[in-house]
Amino acid sequence: MNHSIRTIAAAGLCATAVVGLAGCSAAGGPDPLSGMDLPTAPEDWFSGTEEITVGGHSVNVSCSGVPVPGEPVIVLLHGGGDDLTTMADLQETLSADARVCSYDRLGAGASDGPDGPQDFEDIGETLTGVLDEVALGGPVVLAGHSMGGLIAARYAPDHQDRVHGLVLLDATSPTAVADLEDRIPESATGPAGELRAQTLAIFAGENPERLVFTDGEVRSAGDIPVRVIQHGQQYLAEVPEYGPGLEEDWTAGQQAWLAVSSDSEASTAENSGHYIHVDEPEVAVEAIEQVAAQAAD
Repeated sequence: MNHSIRTIAAAGLCATAVVGLAGCSAAGGPDPLSGMDLPTAPEDWFSGTEEITVGGHSVNVSCSGVPVPGEPVIVLLHGGGDDLTTMADLQETLSADARVCSYDRLGAGASDGPDGPQDFEDIGETLTGVLDEVALGGPVVLAGHSMGGLIAARYAPDHQDRVHGLVLLDATSPTAVADLEDRIPESATGPAGELRAQTLAIFAGENPERLVFTDGEVRSAGDIPVRVIQHGQQYLAEVPEYGPGLEEDWTAGQQAWLAVSSDSEASTAENSGHYIHVDEPEVAVEAIEQVAAQAAD
């Protein structure tokens, strides 16, 4: 969803209320990087920001850190309405000991816009192209915030050959559309009614990436390590009348994501709002480093 901080009408509600609502062994064989000579030429393992071409579109990519044989590349996925700059501090910290990359999805940041409405398959095709470039076909750990977490969790089951771990930072619920429609009735007025209308419009594709959200069951990505971290500061509770219910739905959505792997763990970032990697970066760093270490075993 739109993750920028703004006000919803005169109620003074933070748009993170809208934001949160929107936002088998994987290996199957030998580790692709284990025992191989890593390329050292700058054109193979670039650092800094570059424009790459994926499906005829220019995609803005940032990478830092040195790849380690046998260890996955960490790829960060920003939330909807954001771009890779929101992950910059997290990337810098993690890249002290690993290769870490992030990118602007089509319609975000400095990347080209999409040709039309996108579904999760379209978003996944762009992600595959980025992984081909930044990980050279090797294993990755995906760490996604909000909508980025939703995308990562939808992508992993179909790409168990390359996704060896997931970290979901306050990821958008797998049933976000139905949750909102059921929780806030169409007859609602005032801030809650406005929130409902704005959020459902975003779900329908009125967002910079033109992604049309569709609910679905959580599919398994096998036994890859997964960490699901949700916010502890109950910002959704600020929505008049329906806030507590929205928080209940949010927690249920986080619990649902645990089904993406038989090796999933859930936790709460007690001092964080929606942007866990900003409010409590040490929580995000620890989770990502743990998953990456486990994925390298």
